[in-house]
Amino acid sequence: MSTETRSGGTDGVAASASDTLTVTDNRTGKTYEIPVTDGTVRSMDFRQMKTSEDDFGLMTYDPAYTNTASCRSAITFIDGDAGILEYRGYPIEQLAEQSTYLEVAYLLVHGELPTQAQLDQWENDVTVHTFVHENVKEFMGGFRHDAHPMGMLLGSVGALSTFYPDANDISDPENRMIQTIRLIAKMPTLAAFAFRHTRGQPYVYPDNDLSYPGNFLGMIYKMTELKYEPDPRLERALDVLFILHADHEQNCSTSAVRSVGSSQVDPYSAVAAGVAALYGPLHGGANEAVLRTLRRVGTKENVPDFIKKVKAGEEKLMGFGHRVYKNYDPRARIIKTAADDVFEVTGLNPLLEIATELEKIALEDEYFISRKLYPNVDFYSGLIYEALGLPVEMFPVMFGIGRTSGWIAQWLEMTQDKEQKIARPRQIYTGRRTVDYVPVADRG
Repeated sequence: MSTETRSGGTDGVAASASDTLTVTDNRTGKTYEIPVTDGTVRSMDFRQMKTSEDDFGLMTYDPAYTNTASCRSAITFIDGDAGILEYRGYPIEQLAEQSTYLEVAYLLVHGELPTQAQLDQWENDVTVHTFVHENVKEFMGGFRHDAHPMGMLLGSVGALSTFYPDANDISDPENRMIQTIRLIAKMPTLAAFAFRHTRGQPYVYPDNDLSYPGNFLGMIYKMTELKYEPDPRLERALDVLFILHADHEQNCSTSAVRSVGSSQVDPYSAVAAGVAALYGPLHGGANEAVLRTLRRVGTKENVPDFIKKVKAGEEKLMGFGHRVYKNYDPRARIIKTAADDVFEVTGLNPLLEIATELEKIALEDEYFISRKLYPNVDFYSGLIYEALGLPVEMFPVMFGIGRTSGWIAQWLEMTQDKEQKIARPRQIYTGRRTVDYVPVADRG
């Protein structure tokens, strides 16, 4: 059989022989040299592989994008096997210990940690934009008393695009930045309004004298006191939670922000898509499932029997394992310490004893070790939110507050990436073809 060799191209740069993938199409006997860049090959390079001139060309099939890179990004690095998470190259452990959420948000958005002067200006810019238009309050007041707070957040974030029509000019760097600040600033306000709405309580306006997490605590807790003073331990624990949730590479909600944003829509609409994705129980609702599991176990003494049922496939151990991490989720170690600080203020949550025992047994059991099932960030975060007096419906909302800086950083990066186009995945058609229409009277 004759063999013909062809080369695919990447940005017009010829790859050396050691940086290529040699592929032989056994259907035709032709061999192709596919460039390998950054450990990846371009799907479009496979389109040249055809069985005939009218053949569309070879496509790749990857449900849920489990092995497909949709972008180049310099924001977040994850090594799931080693349990490493870095924002702009900075280890999450260092940021959680030494930084604040707003400083991390600056890092994600601007690419570098700020100087003191830059941080002061950034914090001031965010603080003065925490208020929302009075019509937004009226808009939220239109939801039913039992509306899910995540649905309220979804609707109100999308509605912001109508309050700031200038946000459509995404080609202007200054305009992009003001929308960025507005989104990061207003998300806690919208979240707090949603919480108060479900409680039938009056909305509390932001207090510019408080920190970012302290302000949120004030907007959900303040009642009749003239000045709300947050407990610094709760304030810091919430700040750490926001840091841990700030970004996590191309997850479901971030991919949604990028996909919708690729149409060049305003950032509020793009971030609303991220909120919608986070609404799903497989994404933002995972820590709620952990609490249900712990309550079902009931007591520390029931843990061994529960573990047996997990091994037998009769129960699911929620909060263990991760799509990316095949090691101990680095965020879980940090959040466990934050939980201790919260319980010092609120009192010990009886579910913590069950969670600790579950973790202890699972980390020593070969069944879980061999399957690389380690605690993830959801395992302890739900316990913290519950200790703060938040209902389970608010858990994904809290997630969304922290993730906003990551969403907007990803959106900013995408808008300036010349390789990006409007997202338009291919499909493998499996339906009928060329079916003749039958008048309704003749059917059946």
